[in-house]
Amino acid sequence: MIMVYAVATPSRADDMTTTKSKLPITILAGLSLVGGLAGCSAPVAEDPAPPAPPAPTEPAPGAGGDTGASGSFADGTYSAAGEYQAPSGTETIDVTLTLAAGVVTEITVVGESEDAQARGYQSRFSSGIGAVVVGKSIDEIQVDKVGGSSLTGAGFNTAVEAIKAEATR
Repeated sequence: MIMVYAVATPSRADDMTTTKSKLPITILAGLSLVGGLAGCSAPVAEDPAPPAPPAPTEPAPGAGGDTGASGSFADGTYSAAGEYQAPSGTETIDVTLTLAAGVVTEITVVGESEDAQARGYQSRFSSGIGAVVVGKSIDEIQVDKVGGSSLTGAGFNTAVEAIKAEATR
């Protein structure tokens, strides 16, 4: 906020009359300036209404959905390979998992890289993936970064999709 002050220091008595008559004008000019600047400020945004919840939809036949709960995956142990792109080129991991009632009960991931750095990331991914997916429905599994490895997850997700297709009753 800008404040305007007028100070009168008259040197003669007749100067005091002139200064007193200019004081209200100076105050009005200052208030007008402040009011004008306040009118230029950005309006305060109102809180937007919360978005409406999405309407429930039924999955198309064969499109997946919450199939783990409905038991549309056959129990058993399944394996698939998943490829992904790394700085060293195309890398592959082998995923083996066991399903019971659509829930992952056991998992093993083995990397096949000849590149030492990629092999290290695959090893860290393999060490941490069990804690992320065991006990979850296979339909809930979608990993990104596990054990510090952010690229291996793409190959893992590809392998899980192949396993889901194979395990579908």
